[in-house]
Amino acid sequence: MDPDGRVAAIDCGTNSTRLLVAGADGRPVERLMRITRLGEGVDSTGALAPEAVERCLAALREFRGVTDRYQVARGRLAATSAARDASNGDEFLEAAGEIAGFHPELLAGTQEGRLSLAGAVSDLEPDGGPFLVLDIGGGSTELVTGTDANDPELVAVSLQMGCVRVTERFLLHDPPTPAELVEAEAMVGESLESAIAEHPRFLAAHRLVGLAGTVTTLAALNLGLAEYDRDRIHHSVLSATEVYDWYRTLAQEVRAARLDRAGMPRGREDVIVGGAMILSAVMTRFGFDECLVSEADILDGMVASLLSRGD
Repeated sequence: MDPDGRVAAIDCGTNSTRLLVAGADGRPVERLMRITRLGEGVDSTGALAPEAVERCLAALREFRGVTDRYQVARGRLAATSAARDASNGDEFLEAAGEIAGFHPELLAGTQEGRLSLAGAVSDLEPDGGPFLVLDIGGGSTELVTGTDANDPELVAVSLQMGCVRVTERFLLHDPPTPAELVEAEAMVGESLESAIAEHPRFLAAHRLVGLAGTVTTLAALNLGLAEYDRDRIHHSVLSATEVYDWYRTLAQEVRAARLDRAGMPRGREDVIVGGAMILSAVMTRFGFDECLVSEADILDGMVASLLSRGD
């Protein structure tokens, strides 16, 4: 047993695989992110590709070395949209759990949303709520509204749109054609309208909090960061005008030109347009002039759940 009570959370997402190791006080000890594109092709084939699975398992082997080094005794390993949608998701989860040393969990979209909100608002004043937490993933996008994870009126939905899914389904050229953008925008808009029709409470949120790689990448681009700087990105603010301008600018560039920009991580340049499209659409439809960027997300929510259980 680790004398310092360290815990770990691992998120096997559609586009990236990430690790957070934290101490017994909840403070991060180490964060790692690898772009593994687990969900590559899932939207069209319905299965995880062998190469994609191996990329993710390789990242988990690396992460196991880190958790062993920190003598982590307790952890959570969660898979989300790509594994939910794949016919061989169970096989992947079994292999992932064996490598990581933690019991694997396949999170439902609403569970994913609750954990994302728990992490995102952990360092925000509840009086600023209710919040709308937007988690743009690779295969799905979670919308969650509430003051905190224990809000009895919390609403969470998972929409079948994400930066990878939008790109693979609609944005087939480099750069995407105007017709492709229009078709993708229509799908995103319809998804948001359906969410609002089912849950009007989304429109009552006071503050938008954006999570995950699309949002943090846009923040890094906006700040012109040559190197990743979590402290500068966390709780930076993106205006609706800035998000729309980045969306239109990136949509007109080829992938190589996007990758040349300060703040663009390799492996994000081909899906950033789809993600920026979603963020811009949410801000426009829900009437937000600003988006608070959060680096605290589902991993932080998973860590908090481990520490609150204490088992």
